[in-house]
Amino acid sequence: MSKSLINNVEAEFKERFGSKPLVVVSPGRINLIGEHTDYNEGFVFPAAIDKCIVAAIGKSKTQQCMAYALDMSENYAFNLDEVRAIPNGNWKNYIVGVVGELQKKGLEIGPFNLVFAGDIPKGAGLSSSAALENSVVFGLNELFGLKLSKHEMISISQKAEHNYVGVRCGIMDQYASMFGQEDTALLLDCRTQESVSYQLDFKEYGILLINSNVTHNLVDAEYNDRRLVCEKIASLLNVDYLRDADEALLKQIEHKLTPEEYQKGLYVIQENSRVLKACKAIENHDLKTLGKLLFEAHHGARFQFKISCPELDFLVEEAQSHPQVIGARMMGGGFGGCTINIVHHDTMQDFIASISDNYYKKFGKHCSVYKVKLSQGTHLIQN
Repeated sequence: MSKSLINNVEAEFKERFGSKPLVVVSPGRINLIGEHTDYNEGFVFPAAIDKCIVAAIGKSKTQQCMAYALDMSENYAFNLDEVRAIPNGNWKNYIVGVVGELQKKGLEIGPFNLVFAGDIPKGAGLSSSAALENSVVFGLNELFGLKLSKHEMISISQKAEHNYVGVRCGIMDQYASMFGQEDTALLLDCRTQESVSYQLDFKEYGILLINSNVTHNLVDAEYNDRRLVCEKIASLLNVDYLRDADEALLKQIEHKLTPEEYQKGLYVIQENSRVLKACKAIENHDLKTLGKLLFEAHHGARFQFKISCPELDFLVEEAQSHPQVIGARMMGGGFGGCTINIVHHDTMQDFIASISDNYYKKFGKHCSVYKVKLSQGTHLIQN
């Protein structure tokens, strides 16, 4: 977490609004394993990271709410009685979405001012959107004494994404950002929204994220399409969600599905199983098995669920050919963003240099590399 980022956001708020704000830090997240299992009420294995959104928030002396995106030098003013989704509103919809969902619950908030900025790389699949939503709902909860629990807050953040942004996301991103703990990953049961904490000690290995710097505009539509396929299969199986299915049950309805649909359903069932196997591997301090599961997860994402892209596949193949990388896969919704890699500390710099060089030679563009630490979830900065 960058102290200078916190200082810059707080100073900008004081300069613009002439008062001392509440300051909220809300982290991005990684997911060790378990993609597209969350909206199937399955298991995921995320962790909050030391890249975050910082939001300074305070009560307004006017009747308008004013939000300022410091990184983009963009302002947005709105009235609380005119809250609605904004066409192509980008970051604005995350903020008005949270406000709108609070209002739907009958909670009363007054006009407020907000300044925010972050160091979560945009388009990297590290959930900057969930971090922003959580920072706003957490700040408003404190500012207006709403007495919401953390579970209630993440539900509001998720609904903001569904109803104002148009992405039918699961709960993982908001949960990991809100409940994250230092040096810890969370085995999250997306049905019960309860988690088990796993202290992560990779010993001589570290987590490295490699951003393909590829973003596809279709990602939201493709995400929603995958969700619809999963819902169709669950309906044909007469279960609520694919979490309740196994491979034998899926096989019984294979004739009712296209080959592509069958593989997508199979991927979700197998990925759910991989998450639980990954937790067992960590309990047994078996990093080799954990790494093998990551490679298998990428293979499923690429060939079964079809959410990868050539750049991500290249990065994983490069990692797999390196003797000191024990696991790698694409991470996030798909079609771009990052790979997550478990790399030996001794060879990390050599690996970064070689994969960066090879990626540029192959695609004529640079990848970006981030070392991350696992960090605390959404919280107030006490000044």
